[in-house]
Amino acid sequence: MLALVSVVGVSTVQAESLDAALLPKIQAATFEVVQAKTANDPTVYEKPLPLDLLPYQERTDKYHSIGTAFAIGHGQYVTAGHVLLVGANSLWGPPELRDSAGHVYPIAKVEKFSLRQDFVVFTLAQQPAGDAALEIDRTPALNQAVYAVGNALGTGVVIRDGLYTSDTPEEQDGAWKWMRFSAAASPGNSGGPLLDKDGKVIGVVLMKSANENLNYALPISGVLDAPDNTAVIDRRVPYQFDLFDTTNSDTFKARFALPMSLGDFFARYEKLQGDYVDGQLKILLAKEPDKVFPNGSGSNRLLHSTVRMSSTPALIDRGSTGIWSPASGQGRQFPLANNGFASMHLAGANILFLLRKPDDVAAAQLYGDPQKLMDMLLKTGFIHRTIGTEQIRATSLGKPLLDASHTDRWQRRWQVFAWPVSFANAEVMVLALPVPEGYVGIMRILPASEQHDFQINLEAMTDFFDVAYRGSLAQWQDYLKNSALLPAAFTDIKLGIDIGHRFSYTSPRVSFSFTPELQQIATDSQLTLGFGFLSDHGKVAWDVGDVQVSDHADGHAIVNVQRDVAPSGDLEDDFKTRWNKIVQQKHPFDGVSRVDDDVTKITAVAGTPAANPTVIWTAFYSLEGSQPQADMKAKLDLLMKNLQVTEH
Repeated sequence: MLALVSVVGVSTVQAESLDAALLPKIQAATFEVVQAKTANDPTVYEKPLPLDLLPYQERTDKYHSIGTAFAIGHGQYVTAGHVLLVGANSLWGPPELRDSAGHVYPIAKVEKFSLRQDFVVFTLAQQPAGDAALEIDRTPALNQAVYAVGNALGTGVVIRDGLYTSDTPEEQDGAWKWMRFSAAASPGNSGGPLLDKDGKVIGVVLMKSANENLNYALPISGVLDAPDNTAVIDRRVPYQFDLFDTTNSDTFKARFALPMSLGDFFARYEKLQGDYVDGQLKILLAKEPDKVFPNGSGSNRLLHSTVRMSSTPALIDRGSTGIWSPASGQGRQFPLANNGFASMHLAGANILFLLRKPDDVAAAQLYGDPQKLMDMLLKTGFIHRTIGTEQIRATSLGKPLLDASHTDRWQRRWQVFAWPVSFANAEVMVLALPVPEGYVGIMRILPASEQHDFQINLEAMTDFFDVAYRGSLAQWQDYLKNSALLPAAFTDIKLGIDIGHRFSYTSPRVSFSFTPELQQIATDSQLTLGFGFLSDHGKVAWDVGDVQVSDHADGHAIVNVQRDVAPSGDLEDDFKTRWNKIVQQKHPFDGVSRVDDDVTKITAVAGTPAANPTVIWTAFYSLEGSQPQADMKAKLDLLMKNLQVTEH
């Protein structure tokens, strides 16, 4: 439907039986529906666009051609409802009509509208010269010759012939019958007239059959008999949330008075549509709440596992077995300057990303400049414009159209941005979560007209977002300065980072500290806080269940303090075996060192567990190479000396 060329007049394609004398009248009464191209596109590309590779009309036309409309008299015009709705929240100009001479006419008032029958009747701010209109035939006969008139593929208005073959009930309730016809119709034909041999309108061309060479039109009587001065919305619109395998099928239903200006009509329609999708999402999330993560037995495996220690983000998804588990998808990593990188992972139709900021970019500078965030993400090449045989990468989208915030169920504070992709009438929506390395988040490319729907879905998905917080100690110091962006969990977590002297971690669950006598504490030492979804005495908390400090990014000298929880009865024996070993302090939780892949490791239970414990913390230390038991035990004792467990 989004063709990019102008009308060049009317031609006939295998329509010899249509009286040539009718062509001037048909031409005068048939129009392209167009939208003005973006005058000041903020997109910057890696090189000048090779526009000379485009066809002449496409590169010189100031408008996008999106469909067809026609005049029915008394200053009224008809097109498909879905053609007009392309203009809702569009990045292009409002829908207008263009005649064969290139004159453009703004729409004045919307007078009739039906979402389900897919038509709209409207007036123009200025009448075309001559005020031509097509005659009407309300009672066409089956098997007669018909002619589909429209801006096929955006290449100009053409007339193509065929037969009116049959009628078929509309899908929802059989409230009327669609006309089926064999005349060719292509994207761009939507909203155009279906004519009989006398050039009279018998229907409005709307859609193609998915499985055969038949096309569909609404009988023109459906337009004429619809209530005057009324917008009718009554269509079943299935609704789905990305992480669920169920769909809610409800009816989007409303009615409001017309006429309205085009701007007021769009505002009213978008408000009603927004209210509808808000309600649908609420209904879907409320279905079977006892089975939706973190509730139900399908969540137990995750809630009783050790937390993920990966800074690669994942979405908690429900598999076909009903078990909820994190899934990060497959991805690639792209280098940035000064030790930065961006990695992207496809998760269904969404993109999960991790942006490690360059060393010369301060956290506050990144968090306060969304354009800098997008410019870095664009280095992955995820947006490009195809012109001829070339693909030209976008390097900047300018400032965002949307700059908002969202706090998820777990009190994590997200930044919400949307950028225009003007050439496609689309947007890139990004929900970005500040972390010590830079950002993690969810991204989606979406039609501009569907911004609200996608935004509420992405915001709902943040409740199912899983990631560990990782970074160098220098990055952590920089990150912690941005208190307004920290998750609420940091209210109860205190990090003491004194480079070269002391590291400490304190929370309501556990606390410990160490000095360089145990392990070096340098700016490039790595700290990972394993935030996860913890089973906590019958409730679920998003909190730290694992703290790991390594001497440097790839170091094998590692301090680790980890939380384990008693498994629920429905979990596999592996969970119970591990838990029993911890409770009974059996190997490897017995303070005896072991060598694994040329790394010596030692683990012990922290503190004195209560009788029949539900939570136990363990302490771990490792060093590269084969190390004596006495040396490893001495290191472990240094860690245990200042380790205190405060939950049981």
